[in-house]
Amino acid sequence: MDTILVIDDQADVRMAAIVALNQIGYQCIEAQGPEQALEIISSTAISLILLDMNFKLDTTSGAEGLRFLQQLQTLSANIPVVVMTAWASVDVAVKAMQLGAVDFVEKPWNNLRLTAVVQQQLKQQKTNHDNACLKALHSTSDANYIALSATMQQLLARAKRAAQTNASILITGENGTGKSLLAHYIHQHSNRSEQRFVSVNIGAIAPSLFESELFGHKKGAFTDAKEDRLGRFEIANSGTLFLDEIATLPLELQSKMLRVLESQEFEVLGSSQTKIADVRIIAATNAELAKAIEEGEFRRDLLFRLNTIELHIPPLRERPEDIVELANHLLATHSKKYQREGLSLSAAATAALTQYSWPGNVRELSHCIERAVIMSDNDNIDANDLILAQPSSEVSTSHSAAANQSLPLLPLEELEKQMIQKALAEFNGNVIAAGEFLGLSKSAIYRRIDKHQLDLKEVDS
Repeated sequence: MDTILVIDDQADVRMAAIVALNQIGYQCIEAQGPEQALEIISSTAISLILLDMNFKLDTTSGAEGLRFLQQLQTLSANIPVVVMTAWASVDVAVKAMQLGAVDFVEKPWNNLRLTAVVQQQLKQQKTNHDNACLKALHSTSDANYIALSATMQQLLARAKRAAQTNASILITGENGTGKSLLAHYIHQHSNRSEQRFVSVNIGAIAPSLFESELFGHKKGAFTDAKEDRLGRFEIANSGTLFLDEIATLPLELQSKMLRVLESQEFEVLGSSQTKIADVRIIAATNAELAKAIEEGEFRRDLLFRLNTIELHIPPLRERPEDIVELANHLLATHSKKYQREGLSLSAAATAALTQYSWPGNVRELSHCIERAVIMSDNDNIDANDLILAQPSSEVSTSHSAAANQSLPLLPLEELEKQMIQKALAEFNGNVIAAGEFLGLSKSAIYRRIDKHQLDLKEVDS
């Protein structure tokens, strides 16, 4: 369970935040000020910090909150911080984000806004953790991926060439292949490398908050708009904006995204003044956008704006030349992390790694090596320590045999309906989990449930 540290000198404010966050399943710890918070951080694993910006010194400058952020940086705690302040100071919010804060909320907040921000940042933190493991794709000298395979070398050459332009780039590939790392690589090799790289997980933004998150809002723009808010396009000005999971953008909002990509112009919500979005757009998805277009889930003209250059990261199973090199690099990384230097992979372990199909790609490889480092009793890690599933050939053979025996010959519509019913039953009526298992976005799975007139109450029962 994620643990959130709420830092505020007002007990009622702390309690309001804790009640809202407890309702969505988070554990909370409270601190009256930065000093107490630092003591807690030194002894407790904290997933996210909610930080008030003003305490005893004054009530407007945010100096104490900024000092705490500086102290947190020196600890290398790597904990996402969402700042909260009752005073409308965009300057303080910008300074806080420059010191590592990931977002801010205004007091008094709307609970929907607060919980959405927390959920989004915790999801992003998990992604960042996975990407830290995927940094084995980088060498230490020039941020080059470990790429012995010809396909990856060609990909990186194309990425580096594309980085020199301002063309929009679409990165495709399965989960775990390192799409966000490639986006960072492109930014690092571009003429915007000294400017900000701003990442937005589109799938984590509630549709009702889309315009506010991306374009910002003015005080009074809507009921809960207590203060001005900067949008991601404005924060990324002159830099790179990375739109992850772009396929999850609801159809009704795609026209708004298309407009800013076409004209580079947008309006802050609640303002009639047009602003210019001087940002380089990189988007990523693991979905088949061509199929989504055919099914009416994604706009063709938006795809054309996103994929001026398209880069596809091949799955790990298609570049076996990279597996052992990556595994050894990950072994060194995790061995250092867990203070078990000197570990090595046996010949049997190396053979098992190259024979496995890696459906979770480099992310799965990283977790596999990390688990072996933790659990292995010997310095020489053997195949049994890797705890891999059956070799892919056996799995595919058995799956094919089972499919031939059990898969009925039905019209496609009926087969789709049955598969959705089975997935919903398997995941106890959890629509999102069932959709992810079937490779469908949130909007797509709900559309199919509606099309087949499935009763979710019956599934739950």
